[in-house]
Parts: sequence; structure tokens; C-alpha cells
Amino acid sequence: MRIGIYGGTFSPVHNGHISAARAFMEQMWLDVLYVIPTGVSPHKQMDGEVTSADRLQMCRLAFEGEGGIDGVIVSDMEIKREGKSYTVETLRQLYREGDRLFFLCGTDMLLTLDKWREPEEIFRLCYPVYVRRESDGELDAVIVEKLKEYKEKYGKNVMRVVTEPVEISSSEIRNMTSRGEDISNLVPTAVADYIKSKGLYQNVK
Repeated sequence: MRIGIYGGTFSPVHNGHISAARAFMEQMWLDVLYVIPTGVSPHKQMDGEVTSADRLQMCRLAFEGEGGIDGVIVSDMEIKREGKSYTVETLRQLYREGDRLFFLCGTDMLLTLDKWREPEEIFRLCYPVYVRRESDGELDAVIVEKLKEYKEKYGKNVMRVVTEPVEISSSEIRNMTSRGEDISNLVPTAVADYIKSKGLYQNVK
């Protein structure tokens, strides 16, 4: 089995996430893709007003609902796990002898992967894959140097998923929502309806 892993806070999940997931599945020839909302992120401050259950439900609406992606499983494994959500623990939980795990990360995550918990184990258990969510050409040389460093240090090439960058972030969408602006063209319809019905992101600072 070729198994993809796509984690994140997904607060909220947006069209950029969907686009990246589709390209990931197609270009890495995945049999299944696990979308895994973070429980307690070691890297990001979470929005107190939005629960893990909210983020999980938005992912299910986006990926498993109408207009979703075949082969995607939205998992609550990190939400159910106590303590901070470390990628290495998720990889250990999903790893089976004979399977190949592919872990998708954005540019910011790619450039700090060697600072994560047990990076050697992360590279042993999976094939890291990155996707550019921005069109900043100044990062090209930085990325090339980092990929070379990872190859020398961990013995694996980091692959790239090529897709048109969708330059929108969850934080921008949260801010737009708090200002009463329309986000219907940035997130799946079911997610926009859920955010409105639950009154999420109304008090973003």
C-alpha cells in the first residue's frame, strides 16, 4: 500500500488544502490518504473558540462529503491521543511492514523538519513530500540547499508535489470571517455553512 499522510490544524480547512490533497494523491500514486487534524500542535497556537471536534467535522465535510476526494480517510487519531501531536508518533501508529508512507508538508514545515522530534525516525518511517503554497522565488535556493542537506543527513530524497499555489491561509480566512467578509470562494460550501451555523471565528484577535 502507498499511504499518504496530510496533517495540519485545518482551522479552517480551505480550498488550498483540497487542491494540495488532490495533487498529492495523483502524483504519488496513493492508495489511501489520511487527513489528520492536529490535536495539540507543538508548533502553532490554536484558536480557543474552535474545538477539535469542529476542526474534525470541517475536514469530514470537505474531504468525505459531497465533492470530496475518493480514497481520503479523515482520522481523529491525533485528537484522541493525549498530549502534543508529534508527527513521529503518528507515523509509528500507521507504519506497517511492506507499506510505504508519504508525508506531505508545506514549505515552512519542510525547512524545519530536522528540528522536529526524532527527525531520523521520521525519515526512516516515511518519504517526506513537499508542496509549495506560495510563489516566492527567493525561497528556491533555500529549498534546494535544504533538500541536499536532508539527502546527505538522512539518505532520502524529498519529493515535490507540483500544483498551482493557492495563496490563501487559514489565518486570513479566520480574520475575514471575524470581519463579516464573504469566504464562500475560499472554502468548500459545506465548510462555509458549518462556520456560519456554529458562529466560528467571530472574535479573532
